[in-house]
Amino acid sequence: ADWIPAVDVTEDEQEFMITADLPDVSKEDVKVSLDEDLLTIQGERHHEKEETQTTYHRRERGFGKYARSFQLPKDVDAGKIDARFEAGVLKVHLPKKPARSEAAQEIKVS
Repeated sequence: ADWIPAVDVTEDEQEFMITADLPDVSKEDVKVSLDEDLLTIQGERHHEKEETQTTYHRRERGFGKYARSFQLPKDVDAGKIDARFEAGVLKVHLPKKPARSEAAQEIKVS
């Protein structure tokens, strides 16, 4: 990756959420994929324009390809993952599977 977007990973009772700051990135340049239990956010942030007459005294903003990958917990319901991109912020909602009862059950033998 040429630059690494900043992310927050949060959790509440219903879901995990990944929030990624992607300033100056268009929706078309954002890709979210899931391979087994590895979620990957990737794409590219393009230079605004090539400047041949400009002298930079300091250049800290990164451009180019980016990628971030996250190992998902076992309790994520992969079929219900939802990603939304608005105003340079990507929010990936990772709903949790319903909790299973841990209580022992007796199975009737017939």
